[in-house]
Amino acid sequence: MSPPPLPAAAVALLACPVCDRQLAADPAGLRCAAGHAFDRARQGHVTLLPPGGSPHEGDSATMVADRADFLAAGHYGGITAALADAALTGPPPHTLLDLGGGTGAHLAGVLDRAPDAVGVVVDASRYAARRAARAHPRAMAVVADSWARWPVRDASVDRVLVVFAPRNGAETTRVLAPDGRLVVVTPAADHLAELVGPLGLLRVDPAKADRLAAALEPHLNPAGTAGHRSVLELDHAAVRTLVGMGPHARHLAPAELAARVAALPDPVRVTVAVDVGSWTRH
Repeated sequence: MSPPPLPAAAVALLACPVCDRQLAADPAGLRCAAGHAFDRARQGHVTLLPPGGSPHEGDSATMVADRADFLAAGHYGGITAALADAALTGPPPHTLLDLGGGTGAHLAGVLDRAPDAVGVVVDASRYAARRAARAHPRAMAVVADSWARWPVRDASVDRVLVVFAPRNGAETTRVLAPDGRLVVVTPAADHLAELVGPLGLLRVDPAKADRLAAALEPHLNPAGTAGHRSVLELDHAAVRTLVGMGPHARHLAPAELAARVAALPDPVRVTVAVDVGSWTRH
């Protein structure tokens, strides 16, 4: 089945990664006025990496599949709702950029509450982009490097969204409209606390908030923080999926993870605790 047409208002946000001219849709994908062309994959996404590519490959196919399954089950629906509450505060946004947006599930939830908005998911993983390309009819997916110059036009985006993904303060400032806002979701100290010890998961850095401020405040002003907390009851299969979708998956051998999960109560109560911070341009 052919992918749906690219939303014109989302395409209008994009810039050529070679010459920085505005991109426009053509029958094969995207093209700039200088003739640089970028084919659209059959799954629907477009790759806009800088010349020479990127050293960052993003999440693997297995990690992305686990993320898609876990989010589809609604376990992080509260995080999506908290993200939307922050993103939709004030004048309604018309353009959204979900940086490191993975499968596009969180952006889709925000777009469901913003009927006049369009969105672009940017992720380094082509496996994530394949799923994000079909996440919402008013969104499109781009493979790009979060740490390089983004293939996005200056001052074109009303909201930049970052959920559990790296932040790039300089590029955020460049692409945000003058009255735009960055919304960042980060794990709080007790996020997934019931699993961290028994499963040997990565712990939240106690200095995470300080590091976030140090990275963003040279470029942006803090504009408020909200929190979201909930408790999930997860069976063992859901726990394995949760671990598999994140950075923990790179640090645990499958057999060791299976043994540790088997020792947990079934179901196990798991705390979801995040901070939702908003930032504006200087």
